[in-house]
Amino acid sequence: MKSSFWKKTASATLVTLLLAGCNSTSQKTAATPTLPPSSDTTAPDYWPAVNYETANQQDVEKRIKAILADMTLEQKVAQVIQPEIRDITLEDMRKYGFGSYLNGGGAFPNNNKHATVEDWIALAESMYQASVDDSIDGSTIPTMWGTDAVHGHNNVIGATLFPHNIGLGAMNDPDVVRRIATATAEEVRATGIDWIFAPTVAVARDDRWGRTYESYSEDPEIVGKYARAIVSGLQGDISDGNIDDRHVISTVKHFVGDGGTEGGDDQGDNLADEATLFKIHAQGYVQGLNAGAQSVMASFNSWHGKKIHGNQYLLTNVLKDKMGFDGFVVGDWNGHGQIDGCTNENCSQAINAGLDIYMVPTAAWKPLYENLIAQVKSGEIPQSRLDDAVSRILRVKIRAGLFDLPSPAKRALSADNSVIGSDEHRAIAREAVRKSLVMLKNKGGILPLSPKANILVAGDAADNIGKQSGGWTITWQGTGNENSDFPGATSIFGGIKEVVGEAGGSTTLSADGSYEEKPDVAIVVFGENPYAEGNGDLSNVEYQRGEKSDLALLKKLKAEGIPVVSVFITGRPLWVNPELNASDAFVVAWLPGSEGGGVADVLFKDAQGDTPFPVSGALSFSWPATPSQATVNRGDDQTPLFPYGYGLQYGEKDTLSDTLPVDIDTAEDGTAAQHDIFALSVQKPWQLRARKGTEEAVMNSNILELPGLSVRTTDRRVQEDALQLTWQSAGGEVAFFAPFPEDLRDYATETGSLKMDIQLSDTAEGLALSVACKENCENAINLSDYAQPTQEWQTVTIPTACLKDMGAQFGEVFTPLLITSERATSLRVSDIRFEAKSDNTADCKK
Repeated sequence: MKSSFWKKTASATLVTLLLAGCNSTSQKTAATPTLPPSSDTTAPDYWPAVNYETANQQDVEKRIKAILADMTLEQKVAQVIQPEIRDITLEDMRKYGFGSYLNGGGAFPNNNKHATVEDWIALAESMYQASVDDSIDGSTIPTMWGTDAVHGHNNVIGATLFPHNIGLGAMNDPDVVRRIATATAEEVRATGIDWIFAPTVAVARDDRWGRTYESYSEDPEIVGKYARAIVSGLQGDISDGNIDDRHVISTVKHFVGDGGTEGGDDQGDNLADEATLFKIHAQGYVQGLNAGAQSVMASFNSWHGKKIHGNQYLLTNVLKDKMGFDGFVVGDWNGHGQIDGCTNENCSQAINAGLDIYMVPTAAWKPLYENLIAQVKSGEIPQSRLDDAVSRILRVKIRAGLFDLPSPAKRALSADNSVIGSDEHRAIAREAVRKSLVMLKNKGGILPLSPKANILVAGDAADNIGKQSGGWTITWQGTGNENSDFPGATSIFGGIKEVVGEAGGSTTLSADGSYEEKPDVAIVVFGENPYAEGNGDLSNVEYQRGEKSDLALLKKLKAEGIPVVSVFITGRPLWVNPELNASDAFVVAWLPGSEGGGVADVLFKDAQGDTPFPVSGALSFSWPATPSQATVNRGDDQTPLFPYGYGLQYGEKDTLSDTLPVDIDTAEDGTAAQHDIFALSVQKPWQLRARKGTEEAVMNSNILELPGLSVRTTDRRVQEDALQLTWQSAGGEVAFFAPFPEDLRDYATETGSLKMDIQLSDTAEGLALSVACKENCENAINLSDYAQPTQEWQTVTIPTACLKDMGAQFGEVFTPLLITSERATSLRVSDIRFEAKSDNTADCKK
C-alpha cells in the first residue's frame, strides 16, 4: 500500500519555521479529547504545525476504530501502562496485556549484566507471545519494548558505543549522526526491541546540569538539524507509511525545556517565557516531528512551577492541538508521581493533561492500573481521553508494523550477533570520535606527534573504556564496569599503542606517570568519572575542586622536562585553567565511547609524516573563563575563555597564554563542607556491598540480592534517589566501602557529623551502624538511640566525635557506614553524608 507518509517540504529550514510560524495545516485525524475545564488558552502561532500528509491514513484510522470498538475498559487501560522488566513477569503480561514495557539503564534479561543477544531475543519473544495470548485478558494486541539506546545500544555487552551527544555536536555533521542512528537501530533490532527513547533534543544552557553531555549544543540550530537527522536514521525511509524491521520507533525527548532549568538543576524549573521556550528549547521537536518521530517523552522538569507531566497546555494545547502531533506522549520514569496531588500509584491528572503512556517501572503499576480503571468508571478521566490515548498507541503500532510483522524472534535482524559491534558500525563510531575532538591549545605546534617517538601514556582514563564512555553505559550511571565488559572495544591507550607500534615507536602505559626511561612526550588522559542525570549536577564548573590530583600529575611531568599533551574526558565544558597552563597541548575528547582508537588517529602523523586525519572539531558549547561561569552561551553578553565555534586546527598559530588566571574563591578553611557517600547514587570512591553468611556481592546495577538480604534502588524525591535495604531474616550487613582507605579527619571534629535520611518499616530496634577503619576501630551504635519510631522520612545525625570516642580512626576509613540487623526488617536510606560543620549535632548516646 503506497502513501506519502509524513511528506514534508525538503527546503524547510529552522529560520523559515521561526519566521513563518504556522504556515501549513495539520493532518491530525485523532479526536480531540474532552478535558476538564481549564484556563489554558490557544497556543501562539509561532508553534508550527507538523507538516505531513499520509495517503493511507484513512485505512489506518478505520483499523484503529475497529480495534478500539472491540476493546474492554481493562484492555484499554493496560495499553497506557508501561512497566519495567524487573517488576513484571510473563504471567503479568499474559494476564494484563500491557501496551508496552521497558528496560531501564542497568536492567537486563534475567538480571544478568552479561546477557547474550539470544537472552535479549528470548525475553522479547516471550513477552510478545504473552501479550498476544488472549486466554486470560482476551486481547491479541502486540506489546512493544522500549529502551534507552542513547549512544548506541548501550545496555548490551559488545555493542558499539558512539560518542555522547556533546561530542557529536562538536562535529556539526548531520550525515554522520544519521549513520550513527541507523547503526544503532540495527543493533537494537538484533535484540528484538522495537522502540528507542532517543534522541534527546535538550538545549543545555547551564553546564552545571548533569545531563549536559546528552545535549548536542547550547545552540538550537545544531540541535534542530541533528533531531531531523537522528529521527530519519532511526526510523528509516517511511515514505510508504511504515517503519520496517531494520529500524525502530524514535522518541524526541524531553518535552520541553529540560536544558534550561534554574541553576542547572536536573528535573528543576524552567522560567523562560513561552517565546523563549519555543525559540531555544523546542527546535528539536519542530525538526524531529517533521522528520516523522512517532513518540514524544514528557520531561521531568517544570515550567513556571508546573510539572510538564501534568501540563495540559504544553502536552495538549501546544503539542497535540497546535502542532498536530498524532503519535503518543510517553512519561518518564514515574514522572507522573511528581505532579502535585499525585503519587506513582494514583494520578488521573497526567492522562487528563495529555500523557498517553505512564512509565511506571516499579510495583506501583498494579495499583495505578486499578485506579485508572476506577477513575474512568467514575468520570474523573473522560472515556474520550482514554480512547484518544489508546488510539494514538494503536496508530504508532500500526505504522511500526507490529500487527503485521512476525514475532521478534523471526524478524530480519533478530539474534544476528554479527550486527552487534560490527566492523561497519565501529568504523562509523571511530569516524565520529575523530571529528568530535576539539583542540584548545597546541603550543609550538607540538601536535600532531610522530608515531616513531617514545610515548608515555599516563592518567587514569588512558586505559579505561568505561570512563571514556561515561554514563548510560551498560549500567545507568556507567559505573561498575571493567575493560572486559567491552569486548571488541578499544581504549585510548589501545589506539595509541597500535598506531605507534605499527610505525616503530614505543609506548609505556603508566597511570601515575612513572617511568624508567625518560619519554619524548607524555600523553595524559584524564577527566570526569561517569555519571548520569542528577548525579552529575554541580555547584560550579571547576574541575577537581579541592583535589587536583590530575593537575599534580601534569605538573610533575612538566617539572621533569617532558612535553605534555592532555586529552580531556568530559561531559561538559569545565574550568581547567590550571590544567591548561600545565599542558603543552590540550585536546577535548568529550566521552568518545568504545572506539578510543579515533583519538590516536588525530593525535599522530602517519609513518610517512603526513596528517591523514586533521583535527576538525569546534566547540558547540562556550568554554568557561571562571568556575562560576556556568551559563555563558552563544550570543549573550559574557566573555568565555573559548567562544562557541572555537577549535584550533593543525598549522594554526596558538596564542593562548601559559599563565591563565587560576585564583579562585575557596572555602574559608579549605575544607569541603560535605562529603557525600550516597547522594542520588553511591559516590566515588565508595562502592556498596552486602554480605550474609558466606554469601557476598557488590552492587553494580539497580538490585543486589543474597539469600535473606537484598538492596535495590527506589524512588524518594526523584528517580532511584534512595536505597531499600531488606533483611528477610536476622543477620547480614550492608556496607559502603573503598579498596583503599580514605582520610576523613576533616569531619571528625566537635562540629562534624554523619547524617543520613531514613524511613523505617517499623522501629530501629536491632539495627546498628559503624565505621570500619584500618585497625583499632571497634565502634558500633544502635540506630534506635538516634532515630524516632516513625515511618516518615527523618534525618539521623550522629556526631563523628561520638564514633571517634568509641574507637573510630578517621584517618584511614575503609567503610564510612556499615549497617547490620539482628532481625528481619527493612530500611530506606538516602542522602548519606559527612558534614564538617553540622548545625544540629546531637548528643552522644551511651
